[in-house]
Amino acid sequence: MRPLTTTAQTDLPALDAYDLVVIGAGAVGENVADRAVQGGMSVLIVESELVGGECSYWACMPSKALLRAASVLRAAHAVPGARAAITGGIDAAAVLASRDAVASHWDDAGQVRWLQKTGIALARGHARLDGERRVVITTTDGASRTVTATHAVAICTGSTAAMPPIPGLAEARPWTSREITSTETVPSRLAIIGGGVVGCEMATAFTSLGSAVTLIARSGLLAGVEEFAGEAVAERLRAEGAEVLLGASPERVDRRADGTVALTLSEGRVLEVDEVVVATGRTPVTGDLGLETIGLEPGAWLEVDDTLRVRGVDWLYAVGDVNHRALLTHQGKYQARAAGDVIAARASAASIDDAPWGAHVATADHAAVPQVTFTSPEVASVGLTAQQAEAKGLRTRVVDYELGWLAGATVHGDDYRGTARMVVDEDRGVIVGFTLVGDDVGELLHAATIAVVGEVPLARLWHAVPSYPTLSEIWLRLLEGYGRP
Repeated sequence: MRPLTTTAQTDLPALDAYDLVVIGAGAVGENVADRAVQGGMSVLIVESELVGGECSYWACMPSKALLRAASVLRAAHAVPGARAAITGGIDAAAVLASRDAVASHWDDAGQVRWLQKTGIALARGHARLDGERRVVITTTDGASRTVTATHAVAICTGSTAAMPPIPGLAEARPWTSREITSTETVPSRLAIIGGGVVGCEMATAFTSLGSAVTLIARSGLLAGVEEFAGEAVAERLRAEGAEVLLGASPERVDRRADGTVALTLSEGRVLEVDEVVVATGRTPVTGDLGLETIGLEPGAWLEVDDTLRVRGVDWLYAVGDVNHRALLTHQGKYQARAAGDVIAARASAASIDDAPWGAHVATADHAAVPQVTFTSPEVASVGLTAQQAEAKGLRTRVVDYELGWLAGATVHGDDYRGTARMVVDEDRGVIVGFTLVGDDVGELLHAATIAVVGEVPLARLWHAVPSYPTLSEIWLRLLEGYGRP
């Protein structure tokens, strides 16, 4: 693990009481605190690692930095004229250096300055609940202080990589998302267990950086999105040199004396690699938060209502990954803004707007969650898949279109391939799901998100004219496929 650079590491809180205590200073906790401060509250935020959290240092930002160079090179290869200018391949060392800069060299000084500017008090240490509205903060040198939250406590501790019960795996010291995104070297041979977002993105990144990658996915790639998305990603990974094993799983993992790792697969094959990455899901960081002191289960996800308040505890909020609603940074920040505002509103006895789509609720968590997976090709989706919509009992119609048929795709690059799917609720005449698979489709997603969240009638969408020739013309083609009103 990279060394972490923190400031004020042993500082305890200056006061005995704050209106709001936020546990966890990642992107989610920062936004809860910010909104509460803007609402007139005194706020203490407690962090045991780096201010800025997982997304800034070990997830969203460094992972995208690892992926970007290959994406640009791939795009240049697809364009005549630009292709001729390419004289070399990926400079892995330069990519890692760029990643280091994006991750602020694992130094949170800039984030701490933002807290100070915003008026949020920071304590460095481990926070545990000690009964109602009481939080004990212990620093690395053993000093401690108990603070009282006058109005509320918000748990924003996020999630960590889950470790599947594969014999020998834990003892083999596998990498998780943290180690793979912060590595100082590119392994010659890399095995990745898990076909979700982390597994697929890191397989894409490290194949481009020169690793011989084997991606092991027991139940296919990118479960939870349209099936054609995972199929397209698997096809591209194989074309670029990765081995993709679908329906396979390790039965045993061993770290050998020479440092290499042997994975015995279900079909009997022994796979030898230099490092193995576990990317099989997430588990909540709630095991050592003192939840048992208020009658909750340590280590469990925290169930909340749409105002992000923990069910059965009127002063406790759980925001971001820890509530298991939508494990995405942008969705956690969305929740955080609602939570910070509603905490401040309740503290001042202001009116609460908790109707669906109100200011104090996270309604979008239920059926309008956008996500971009930065694989090759990119996968962008919002709302329900066709299967999910059917399972909800909706009467739907599905319209598909090949992105490569667009004029905008023709000029975007040679042999552009991709698929778009629109899922329409026939009874209401609105889109409830939208999926795009293709190079550079991530920037198209927000239009679909607006259509889903706004429940824009298809009849009105005909008047939202896409510019020609762009990939956005997909909207016209899907509407044509559906038919004019």
